[in-house]
Formats: sequence, C-alpha cells, structure tokens
Amino acid sequence: MHHKRVVAACILAASVTAVSGCNDPHTTSLAYAGQTMVVCGGQHVITASGSTAQANAMVHFIDAFGKACPGQSLNYNPTGSGVGINEFLAGKTDFAGSDTPLNAEQSVAAKQRCGGAEAWNLPVVFGPLAITYNLDAVDFLVLDAPTIAKIFNGTVKRWDDPAITALNASMPSEEIHVIYRSDPSGSTDNFQAYLQAASGGAWNKGTGKNFNGGVGTGAIGNEGTSSAVKNTEGAITYNELSFAMQHGLFAAEIKTPASRKSLRPVRIGTDSVGKTISSAKIVGNGNDLVLDVSGFYNPSQPDVYPIVLAVYEIVCSKYPSPEVGTAVKAFLQSTVGAGQYDLDKHGYIPLPPEFQSRVATAVSAIS
Repeated sequence: MHHKRVVAACILAASVTAVSGCNDPHTTSLAYAGQTMVVCGGQHVITASGSTAQANAMVHFIDAFGKACPGQSLNYNPTGSGVGINEFLAGKTDFAGSDTPLNAEQSVAAKQRCGGAEAWNLPVVFGPLAITYNLDAVDFLVLDAPTIAKIFNGTVKRWDDPAITALNASMPSEEIHVIYRSDPSGSTDNFQAYLQAASGGAWNKGTGKNFNGGVGTGAIGNEGTSSAVKNTEGAITYNELSFAMQHGLFAAEIKTPASRKSLRPVRIGTDSVGKTISSAKIVGNGNDLVLDVSGFYNPSQPDVYPIVLAVYEIVCSKYPSPEVGTAVKAFLQSTVGAGQYDLDKHGYIPLPPEFQSRVATAVSAIS
C-alpha cells in the first residue's frame, strides 16, 4: 500500500482547562481536571481490561490520571470487550471497558461481583467504526449497508462485482479478502447490529460479539485487523477509527438512504459523527447510563455517519474495597475532565456536552 491515510475530517475535541496536581494520593486530596473535580486517593495501582477500540484513548486517559493524581496509575489490558467483562465479573480486574453494555445475565453476575451493589455502564468516549480497505490505486471508495453485508457474508467476492461498481466508477478485478475480529468483540457486535438494521435483509447472520459472517480471516483486536489489512492487498475490515488512522488506512464513505437524497456519501468527520451522537438517548436507570443507539444505523438526515460505538467503563457503584472504589472514581473523574481534551488527535470523539455533565455526576457517585 502506498501513501495511504484515512479519508476523514478532524474530530473536534472538548474544550478543557489544564490539570493541577494532587498531594499524596493515598490521603484524600483534590485536583481539577478541566471542569471536573478529581478526588485523589485510594489504591496506588488499579487494573482494567476490555475494549481494544479504546486502547489508544486509554493511553491518553492514564496520562491525565497521572497528572491529576501523581503516584496513582491504571494498568489497562486491551483484551477485547468480551474477555474484559469476564475478567471483571471474575474479580480479576477493577473495571471493564466494553463497546456494549452488560446484558441481563451479566448484570446479575456483576451485582454478585460487586458485593451486592449494582454495576453501572458509563459511556466515556465515542468512536466511529471505519470500513477500511487496502487497494492499490483506489483512494476513494463508496459502499452502502447492503453491499457491505454481502461482502462480509461472502456473497460479493470480488472488487469488480456489480454491487460495488454500481457505487464506484471503476474497480480492479481482484479478490476481496475479508478480515474480521476473531476474539469476542463489542466492535463486532456494533458492526453486525448496523448490518442487520440497515442492509435491507442482506445480512441474515445475526448479531453478537462473535463474527457470524462465515468468511474471511480472523485477527485479534483492532490492532490485529488494522495490521492485517495494511499487509494484505485487496483486504477489507471494520475497525475503530483510531487504529485506522494509526496504520494509515483508507476508510470507505458510506451511502445511507438519507444521503442518497443529497447524492453524497457520508464521510467520517466532526459534523457527521457529532450528529450521530446527538441522537443517542439514555435508557438506563439512575446512574446506569446505558444508551439507545438504534437510531444511529438508519439516520434520517443526509450527513450523518451511521456506524458509531459508545465505549462504556463498567464499574461497581459501590466497591467491596473502599480503596479500590476511591481510585476508580479518581481515574474516571480525570477521564471525564482533562482526559477528554485532544481526543480528536487519537481518532475519538470526546463526550458531547449533553453527556459530559451527566457522566461526571454518575462517576462522582461511585464509592
């Protein structure tokens, strides 16, 4: 692949002020991360695992935590959402990162893991899923949901298939190499939910964290799928925008039913993704901030990007260990504050104002 980069506009970061330091992190002290107060203290090092989609954001969040609360840190292992949830439920980690919220069965198990307290799903960052590809001499590609579904279920096998050339003037006569997530993944769950909702019946493989397409080559994590596409001519995958940017991959523009009216496909960008996020509604109870993202997949407006995932931090509302609870709260306070600054440089969308204060309120209620 030669000189390829993501065709995406910059994503606007939230405006936050600088961070001031804490004192000894193991006595309660105060810092201010942007407009969010950080109450430092508790355990020196906390652990988490899960979503690979937020791995690059976590580097940024950990840095913000260290600046707000010197001497405290987080070890984050990007294992994938499914593994991360399982490790949290087993008590191996202090919280989990997931591209999908806990289901009913997992919520019951989480309550037991949390010593009888409810677990909360807290959306911390939004990331567009890009349809990325590697085709020499093709630096502009338009796809729609029915065609994407047919590629990922093996119906469309070549780049010059009529389904693709109907959307693109000229395509090479090459075989398509599908790359998919081989690990349980919230990105896969979101991707398949999009296909099921938007493909007009072309995707009949169902949803879930395991890829159901029955075609292609598996790779672990967003890093794995990005690397595989970069090294494979004719390859295509779905991955979080941050990793596509990191590997210099092209992203397809998406034609939606609404965009057909304007005759323009939708490109990943500040406006197109921001409009998507604005349609999300909180459907969880109290401080359990589960979002209804079903409106993302079939937007009614022409310039709205349809594949955006919310990354949740899954936490105990009250931890069996107060030391852990204090540290998790401090980490998330810095994340919701200064951690949102400059996320656009890493391929993420910071929390919109309508969510930021709500998430900050929930985080402050952790004990």
